[in-house]
Amino acid sequence: MGAGPDDIQAETRIETSDPETTLLAAIDWLARAGNLTSIGIASFGPVELDPQSDHWGYITNTPKPGWQNTDFAGRVHRALGLPVSFDTDVNAAALAEARWGAATGQRVSVYITVGTGIGGGLIVDGKPYRGLSHPEMGHFRPRLHPTDVAFKGVCSVHGSCLEGLASGPAISARWGAELSDLAPDHPAHEIVSGYLAQLVVALQAMVQPGRIVLGGGVMATPGLLDRVRIQAIQQGGGYFQGRLDEVLSSPALGDRSGLLGAMALAMDLAQSSSV
Repeated sequence: MGAGPDDIQAETRIETSDPETTLLAAIDWLARAGNLTSIGIASFGPVELDPQSDHWGYITNTPKPGWQNTDFAGRVHRALGLPVSFDTDVNAAALAEARWGAATGQRVSVYITVGTGIGGGLIVDGKPYRGLSHPEMGHFRPRLHPTDVAFKGVCSVHGSCLEGLASGPAISARWGAELSDLAPDHPAHEIVSGYLAQLVVALQAMVQPGRIVLGGGVMATPGLLDRVRIQAIQQGGGYFQGRLDEVLSSPALGDRSGLLGAMALAMDLAQSSSV
């Protein structure tokens, strides 16, 4: 195992299907990799991260069909006989961006992914933040845009939370297209960027991060990051520390943030085990 993003020795991609097929394929590949000392897993959630819980390492009440209550980390540990570090994909992405990417040098930073869902990870002093569980930033409930009040949202739990209003499926549900396919003057751009800006301002109010990294497929829409920045500046009213042209950023690691975050989890586990 190398020391950073430039030292990856082998890489593969396995399509996610049912848990049994997917985990068997992943375990088989890792078993053939050889010379491993620890495993890092960055998983979609929700997941159980309490090491005292009987269900540590499980994917819990995820909306992904067939994956509810899947023993992910335990299955990998038993199959390979190696220590496993387990976290959410967004916490891992936040860790990678803090260590090697857009948030290096920041004591407090956030990574938000805006794609098929919306999630966020918070890093404080080099470690992912956890309370009773991991953050669920996508389920923050923003104020509705005046022209969007009739839309009930697509979140199966909260309806019009941020994920229910500004994720890829939410955009397609009311406008019939991806945000990047809509004309630059389409009202969807203002509505979506305004919702994301509310999360940015909320994060400034609560944790004052030195960097907020916005990634995911929806954020690849040309001009969206600038729109979020403009709206967050307006909503914040100049009250918070830090200029948003510096605080808000795209991922420096691109779509590899989660992968590299899993590697960082494994590296930290190996280091702690050797002390």
